[in-house]
Amino acid sequence: MPEESFTNTLYTNDNLFILNGLNSDLVDLIYLDPPFNTNRIYSAPIGSKAAGTSFSDMWKWQDINEAYLETMADKYPILARFIANVGGTHSKAMMAYLTYMAQRIIEMHRVLKDTGSLYLHCDPTASHYLKILLDLIFKKNNFRNEITWKRNEVWKKYSDKRYDVGTDIIFWYSKSDDYLYKPQFIKSKNDPSNSYKLIDENGKKYQSVLITGHKSLGKSSNMYEYKGYTPEYGWTVEKEQLVEMDEQGLLIWKDGICKRYKKYLDERTERVNSLWTDITTARGKERTGYSTQKPLALLKRIIQTSSNEGDIVMDPFCGCATTCVAAQQLGRQWLGIDIEKQAVNLLVERLSDDAGMFKDFVATQLIPQRTDIQIVQPSQSIKERLYKQQNGKCNGCGNEYLMKDMEIDHIIPKAKGGGDYYENYQLLCASCNRIKGTRPMDYLRMKIKVREEMLGNEVIFGE
Repeated sequence: MPEESFTNTLYTNDNLFILNGLNSDLVDLIYLDPPFNTNRIYSAPIGSKAAGTSFSDMWKWQDINEAYLETMADKYPILARFIANVGGTHSKAMMAYLTYMAQRIIEMHRVLKDTGSLYLHCDPTASHYLKILLDLIFKKNNFRNEITWKRNEVWKKYSDKRYDVGTDIIFWYSKSDDYLYKPQFIKSKNDPSNSYKLIDENGKKYQSVLITGHKSLGKSSNMYEYKGYTPEYGWTVEKEQLVEMDEQGLLIWKDGICKRYKKYLDERTERVNSLWTDITTARGKERTGYSTQKPLALLKRIIQTSSNEGDIVMDPFCGCATTCVAAQQLGRQWLGIDIEKQAVNLLVERLSDDAGMFKDFVATQLIPQRTDIQIVQPSQSIKERLYKQQNGKCNGCGNEYLMKDMEIDHIIPKAKGGGDYYENYQLLCASCNRIKGTRPMDYLRMKIKVREEMLGNEVIFGE
């Protein structure tokens, strides 16, 4: 399967399964706007483009495999300990939410190119916890910015004893020091000093600014004659620039003397910083009915800053497909993942209505299979390598067995994005393999833990 087969595709399935099946170092830019753990259920109103869709933003520990913390502890022990401690400092719900997010961010880090960036959109509900997750997975030295997006309306209102919330947070991380950054610029809407009071013949506002030196500063190094006039203290610009300004009609002459020039308001541009106040929430035809929908302008800024034309942009929580539409309009390839089937119909509609270019698009529930790893069928030699690697112990219960009593199993089931490659093989005893079946290892570890607890209770009861 060529790399292009992954792109311009919307996958409707659990995003973890899809991520498991994607090649490593595939994606140039990831934007994710996951549930914020706000303890709400979001539904689209009847009659809107997104009608019939909803998602629950409430997390309970039984929704997440507790055993995954044990799995994660092998490669990310500090991360696993941090999440476990959150259960005591905050709540079990936050612990479940962070476990869910950690599973997926780890896989996003794998599929992101070394030159790539990740932007995670969140709010104060869990932003400080997610920041630590990202520091541990992406490494703290790859943190680039905390962007504050000021909406044009208050989205969360409290009582009179708290400030209402009108901002979101976007964390930007790169995978390495070799990342893409193209600064963006915006025009200043207003003159904060209110100094642009003059109006020219075309109705444009400007201010009169001194272009000659002043006695308080001493003589300038730009002492030259221009059109028969040499200022006593020189010019503030070199002659080449002065000539160019004169050709543009910016110099103000009076009786053969020029001391000032016109500085126009619309010439003032600002480099975009980490406070974004110029982008409003989605309006008009852009609205789909999702209450959490983000505006195209927001995604376009991120995509233009951290990717080039032809790059691959991925949104693992694509919802109403804003990222996919923005990427399509800007000439990028894209991958969208959403567990909601209605997202497929909405994406098709948005691409047709908004992007105006519906082609090379695939919508599927099938889980992709990695093509960047060597396919190795189970064999006796593979079994011998695994047996030696696991020191003769079952990778589930941890008990020692003869090699003939062990069976080769997929760590990530093929139905969940796993493949036939050595890193995805393990040896289990017959009992553990039957318990696990086609489910992930987290299920097996949870079952083993429950069984051990039950056996422990029986022993205590017998005493």
